[in-house]
Parts: sequence; C-alpha cells; structure tokens
Amino acid sequence: MLLKERFKLLDLQFDEQFFQDIYNFKTTLKQWGAVHNLTSNLTDGFIDDNIVDSLYPLRFLSAFNSMADIGSGAGYPGLVLSISKREAKVYLIEANKKKASFLNFVVQKLKLENTKVLAKKVQLCKELDIDLITSRAVAKSEIVFDISKNIANKDTKYLLYKGEISKDELKIETYKNIKIYHKDKKRAYLYGKL
Repeated sequence: MLLKERFKLLDLQFDEQFFQDIYNFKTTLKQWGAVHNLTSNLTDGFIDDNIVDSLYPLRFLSAFNSMADIGSGAGYPGLVLSISKREAKVYLIEANKKKASFLNFVVQKLKLENTKVLAKKVQLCKELDIDLITSRAVAKSEIVFDISKNIANKDTKYLLYKGEISKDELKIETYKNIKIYHKDKKRAYLYGKL
C-alpha cells in the first residue's frame, strides 16, 4: 500500500512537498545505508513502516514549537517529524558521527531550515528550550528522562517510542501525567509531562 493511502487510513494528511521530501529522504537513506550501515533493512516496506511509525503520534500530539530527538540515527522519528512539521524548530541529537553526517546531508538536501543536527550526547547539549523530547530505542524511559533533564523544563512533554512496556520500566503511578498509546501489539507510545 502506498504511503499516501496508509496515512489516509490513519486520518493524517500531508501536502505534495512532504511526499517529495519523504521520497528524497528514502532515496538518500538507501544510498548512504548501502555504504554506511545506518539501519538493518533498506527495503521500501521497512522504510515506509518506520515513516508511518514516526508520524503515527501526530494523531494525539498537542501542538509544539520546538522538539529534540535523542539518538536520531537513520532519521526515525526526528527527521521524519521535522519534514512534517517545518514550522517547528527541531534538534536532531546524534552522537554517532557517521549518522550525524547522514542527518546533516539530508537536512541540507531537503533545505530543512527548521532543523539542526547536534553531533554529541544529549547530556552535553546546552541552552535549548524544548517543548517536546522524542526518543526511540535509545534507553529505558527513566534513563531518557534523566539524560535529557538539562534540555527539559516543567512544561516539556516526552514522546517515547516503545515496543512492549514492562512494569519495571515505567511505573505509571510515578508518572501520572504520562499516557500510553498503543498502535498495535508491537508498538506503544509514552506521551506526556513528568
């Protein structure tokens, strides 16, 4: 199924510029990925699944003016979100130099003036005022909360992309303002303020 059709089923709509940018992102990811091992799978189906996964939370996210994605890797979810939300200031935080170079290349190629790549650990990032912090497959939730506290404020919301959520990983009674949204049995999203 085409990406446009998949987004339509999710009641997510994007303009033609978005789809052109996504096509260019996919093409670049395949080219770089074949040489630099950015991700385990470079098939269209796998890439499309990750793009849909990155944008699925737009169904429940509240508006945000700034976002930081911790461990942006091959561009999921941060780069994909920045393509869809050009009005927001986006920071892609990636300590791996090879992956940061890829992200910088795509940002330049797509003219994503809203997006800046920070090639360092999030603990070393300073003077960022962030509305939304995202992370996928970086660390346990409590570790992400801890390592990103220097870029968060009392109103910052978190969006963490998770597989199955263990009771040990997130004690819901401790984080009363964080909700769990399920896309399917394999994907859950934690969203809210600490």
